[in-house]
Amino acid sequence: LPLKIDIIKHPNETDGKSTAIHAKLLAPEFVNIYTYPCIPEYEEKNHEVALVFPGPKSVSIKDISFHLQKRIQNNVKDKNDDPDKPFIKRKKTEEQDSNDSKCQDTTLKKIIFIDSTWNQTNKIFTDERLQGLLQVELKTRKTCFWRHQKGKPDTFLSTIEAIYYFLVDYHTDILKEKYQGQYDNLLFFYSFMYQLIKNAKCSGDKETRKLI
Repeated sequence: LPLKIDIIKHPNETDGKSTAIHAKLLAPEFVNIYTYPCIPEYEEKNHEVALVFPGPKSVSIKDISFHLQKRIQNNVKDKNDDPDKPFIKRKKTEEQDSNDSKCQDTTLKKIIFIDSTWNQTNKIFTDERLQGLLQVELKTRKTCFWRHQKGKPDTFLSTIEAIYYFLVDYHTDILKEKYQGQYDNLLFFYSFMYQLIKNAKCSGDKETRKLI
């Protein structure tokens, strides 16, 4: 995978129903799963980390690099706004940090996903340890999940769908490379279950029609 993935799993999320484990099984060196309230500290690296979650402050994948660069600039500015530092020293530090910021890599290093039913996400999403992170939303993708939650839009994806679609869009929009199926295997278990359930449903419909 092009970057590391952290999955924050709700403690009440049933393992047998979760698709997060698909990513861990298929890409174990790149994926870590944490059960809430266990969350790593991201604050020091907030210009390298983003949270995939829909909301009014969420940005598109295409705008990730721009917003990460702004965070680096803001971090430098905050360091130089310390009133206890002498003016001359502040000016020198400001110039030095400004040059350093231009050399810093604004490439995303890690992406975070919340694994939970949509009705349970609020507790994790509002945790103060996630508040300072850039939020990214997948606005154009539609779910194929067989347990679609009533009252939620079809752009609300299952965890493995969100991971897959994010990586595909990241590959084309950020890495600027042609996508040639590099991450398709992430959907191996998902597509298997989808087909299994689809076949079972079709068989059930046929049996029902026979009884009628």
